[in-house]
Amino acid sequence: MGKRLLWTALAGLVTGGAHAAPPQTLPASQLDWQPWGDDAPSDAVCRGRYVMPEYRLAPGDTPREVRSASDEADYGDAGATILRGEVLLRRGSSQLEAPRVRVNAARDTAFAEGPLTLRDQGLLVRGGGGRLSLDSDAAQVEDAHYVMHDQRLRGDAIALARLEDGRYRLSEASFTTCAPDSRLWRVVGNDVIIDREAGYGTARHARLEVGRVPVFYWPWVRFPIDDRRQSGFLWPTIGVSGDGIDYAQPYYFNLAPNYDATLTPRWLSNHGLLLGGEFRYLFGEDLGQIEGAYLDSDRGGESANPNDEDDAFEGEDRWYVDYRHQGRFDPRLRYNLRYGAASDGRYFDDFGRDFAESETDYLSRLAELDYSGETWQLEAKAQGYQKLDYPLEDRDKPFYRLPSLTANARWSQDNGLYQQWRSNATYFWRDVDETEVPLRESATGSRVHLAPAVGWRYDPGWGYLEPRFELLHTQYQLDYGNRDTDREESLSRTVPVGSVDSGLIFERDLSLFDEAWRQTLEPRLYYAYAPERDQSDFPDFDTDERAFSYDQLWTPYRFSGGDRVGDVNKISYGVSTRFLEDDSGRQRLSLAVGQSAYLEDRVIGMEGDLALPDRESNYQDWYDATRDRSPIATQLDWQITDRWSTRYEWLYDEHREVTERTATYLRYRHPEGHALNLGYRWELEGFDPSGDAEDRLGYNREEFDASFAYKVGARWDLIGRFTYDNTNDRALDKLAGIQWNDCCYGVQVAWREWIEDNDTANTIDDDYTDRGLFLRFVFKGLGGVGQGTDEVFAESIPGYQPTPF
Repeated sequence: MGKRLLWTALAGLVTGGAHAAPPQTLPASQLDWQPWGDDAPSDAVCRGRYVMPEYRLAPGDTPREVRSASDEADYGDAGATILRGEVLLRRGSSQLEAPRVRVNAARDTAFAEGPLTLRDQGLLVRGGGGRLSLDSDAAQVEDAHYVMHDQRLRGDAIALARLEDGRYRLSEASFTTCAPDSRLWRVVGNDVIIDREAGYGTARHARLEVGRVPVFYWPWVRFPIDDRRQSGFLWPTIGVSGDGIDYAQPYYFNLAPNYDATLTPRWLSNHGLLLGGEFRYLFGEDLGQIEGAYLDSDRGGESANPNDEDDAFEGEDRWYVDYRHQGRFDPRLRYNLRYGAASDGRYFDDFGRDFAESETDYLSRLAELDYSGETWQLEAKAQGYQKLDYPLEDRDKPFYRLPSLTANARWSQDNGLYQQWRSNATYFWRDVDETEVPLRESATGSRVHLAPAVGWRYDPGWGYLEPRFELLHTQYQLDYGNRDTDREESLSRTVPVGSVDSGLIFERDLSLFDEAWRQTLEPRLYYAYAPERDQSDFPDFDTDERAFSYDQLWTPYRFSGGDRVGDVNKISYGVSTRFLEDDSGRQRLSLAVGQSAYLEDRVIGMEGDLALPDRESNYQDWYDATRDRSPIATQLDWQITDRWSTRYEWLYDEHREVTERTATYLRYRHPEGHALNLGYRWELEGFDPSGDAEDRLGYNREEFDASFAYKVGARWDLIGRFTYDNTNDRALDKLAGIQWNDCCYGVQVAWREWIEDNDTANTIDDDYTDRGLFLRFVFKGLGGVGQGTDEVFAESIPGYQPTPF
């Protein structure tokens, strides 16, 4: 949704009609406010705190007993008692201070002349005069100024009444969480009810004032006064761009302690009314949520992707639903449910899901049952995906697994001998027009894969030796539908895979930089063999070729999935060294170098036939299949200090004298939350054979990546990121953000500009630029305004944890 330029929700709306203003607030010194001074904690965002002083009178022997103290006392008319001077009355947790108090003859009501002070369990009320019941919790105060210490809530009211049920009712009142010397925001209402027991308040004809400017009006509003969840309207979000207005108004339902819901009507001037919602629940070991949205008869509108046509969905219903549930029957038996669907592949491109339009590439459908025993691991699932491409070609649709059954086990003996059993039976299906895909890709059907293995691990501590033999057997029963074909529908393949892994471990103690260390030297030798088998008639349900890496030196498997078994005959050799802190054993540095020598060409590719790739038309694939040595693989992990670390990887082809891939990262982590990340990546075109052809790089990739987060005390967070494509001389991602966290409010501002590759990494011709300015306010005690950015900040800046508001 790249045309959205501004997210905020300060929609100025002031109601007509005059209301009496609350009285002027009192100085901070009269509101139990104590500035921090030099004693402020490092994480303090407020310049002070509310501190309730000790009671000046001891409590009575019973909760109903009234105790008093005064400078003078005499009797008035009709048996009333007059107290003068410094008068103190206490009943239970309530204490009254006033210069003059009259207690009626019935001794059930005290009338106080101001200025008075009333205290009650973390509550301070100061006023010009009032009345206090001596046999209940009722009280009334005029020209009141109140503070709720624990909730950091304060305000002023023409009249404040404490009702007998413990609630407080205020007339022409204000409330805010700002410090006494701040008037950044407050809410003013002509009838305010505060229920400390329930944790919320309500106000009628309420207006939000920022500074002294009214910016929002509610006929009725409910607001929290503590951390407990409360039903009510959440802050809206408004998006404004050249395409029109986007307004969303969520309402939160606190239905029960273990489930809740949010309903969000959203008006998009170019599309219409979109109704969204979310429901969450937690029942014992089970939890889940369902979310979705629906738009009736889209008005059309421009596409955020300039490669797509505008008004493509005019008159169509647009929607999505995403349901997730997980739980367990016992500690070993768990289950997982997921169902996601969208009306079209462009839904999230047009309507987005969160800040900066984090991509939603697919929606999952899953029903899974998983058993984890001491020996057996069992899994039964039905799984599928909706791939969100627009338009979505039939050949790009993923396969469903209906069902997939897995049974794996391992047995070990004390002499090092072990046996393994891996097995899977899956039925693959997808809904395609068989005539729109190549014959080979039109197949559906079942696949049974069995992989028994036996091995022996000799590990005396100074080294290890592990021979292993595995038999991979795969059986297919295929269905080509109505396609005419001579291809076999019943296929099988059996491939033996053998390997021998060995290594030595040498250790020595040494002293470096006046510290004691333990260094290891670990040479490793590995052999793997798997013969070639013709697999040209086999389908490709879930298989991909793996890109070379250091870990690939020590495995016989060249493909993921079960549809291809690559032939291999190689010897891998390498050496690694580690430096360990002698006192703690913590690893501070590891360096490893290795390479494979191929004894035969690798003829099995994704096509599965026994022919080598053509050198003239596909040189890179031919070279990878016929080279006699792998790249030299080097990797380094170095914890330089407790705060600095680096990681380095280098894959070098000494035959062509060319780097095939390299990546290096430098990271800094500070205990106070500062983070710095510097990265460099180079990858040769054609190095990574995985994925579809359109997802493979069509150029040499050289990228620089820098990101940082800096916390300026407890209030300021500064973040930034810059990713640069040096090959094509363009910025891939630019992000700058700032977060301000104060006593009564918080602000997040972020600007981002990034490149969308349109799901085709092999070319940059259809790439386009997306950008946005994002703004969020949080009025503490009321909630947030605008669209949150915390999650994307944390994902974009590794190591950064946004300061919570």
